[in-house]
Amino acid sequence: MSGTARPQHPADLPDRLAEVFDLVGPLYRRAHRKVEQDAPIEGLPVGVRAVLVLLREHGPMTVPQMGRTQALSRQFVQRMINDAAARHLVESVPNPAHKRSSLIRLTEEGTAAITAVLARERAVLAQAGEGLTDADITACIRVLTHLLHFLDNLHFLDNVDVD
Repeated sequence: MSGTARPQHPADLPDRLAEVFDLVGPLYRRAHRKVEQDAPIEGLPVGVRAVLVLLREHGPMTVPQMGRTQALSRQFVQRMINDAAARHLVESVPNPAHKRSSLIRLTEEGTAAITAVLARERAVLAQAGEGLTDADITACIRVLTHLLHFLDNLHFLDNVDVD
């Protein structure tokens, strides 16, 4: 993202955004593979890591809440929770707001495991960030957040002409 900003013609915008999407997919897949390759170090598959991060950031949540937050199926999240519970990384606790949907929370072991994973990842990301400025990262986050919100609301644009 560093470098000289060039003037943007509005007609070029769709092509430039396509470039973003063309990079996001391979980036996600490479990061996913790297996490899976390093899984033996911490013993956390990518899906389990994702729910542990979610619980670390948001505190106890229900499985449906986690699914909605991550745009994942409840069934997938439940499988990840079952895997994490088998590893003693999470536990179910009563949900005062809903008797049939327990809250899932991190155990001490789960907190220690995800803290170690994130510390290791941050050390790698420190190397990845060499040569980037805060403005670069801010712009990247702004663009990706904008695209994420746009896709969340895309159903409002079902009648857009494409010719």
